[in-house]
Amino acid sequence: MRVRPGRGRRAWSLGAPRQPARLQLQPHYDPDAFGRFSEAIARFLGTGRYLVFQTAVVTLWVSWNVLFRHREAAFDPYPFILLTLALSLQASYAAPLILLAQNRQAERDRQEGERDRRTSTRTQADTEYLARELAAIRLALGEMPTRDYLDEELERLKSELEKLRARVELDARGDVGDGAAADRDRPS
Repeated sequence: MRVRPGRGRRAWSLGAPRQPARLQLQPHYDPDAFGRFSEAIARFLGTGRYLVFQTAVVTLWVSWNVLFRHREAAFDPYPFILLTLALSLQASYAAPLILLAQNRQAERDRQEGERDRRTSTRTQADTEYLARELAAIRLALGEMPTRDYLDEELERLKSELEKLRARVELDARGDVGDGAAADRDRPS
């Protein structure tokens, strides 16, 4: 037996999950968009253009701070701690972005391999079906007469027809004795 809460006290059921009373602000991001962005960054980090750009920035940074070391224009003195921090920060973001891009590529490769496997299976089944059909056609053609066989049979029928014609002509003339000779020539 279920007990219903009274209308005045509670309007919710114990069997239903509680709804949060306050607004929760949680960051939401589109994983696909973030993945595409990380792949674009990883693609850029793997180019010669990026290496030239980074080399130029580091060279300019070091040169500027060495040339203006005794003036206020130098913003990162000799141990170049700020440069080290910037490069470490760049590396700490680059590594996970590259790993994310690699994971997405591995997933695409896995899906493509699965599609290739299904296509290969279908192709193999189609090939086996066609091989069976071809074997059935060969068996059916094996029972059919060949051209040489038909030519031989036509020649035999032609020779028999000529013999019959000759016999009919002899019978029409009334030569019974020659008809007996024609019967002897006729194959049995």
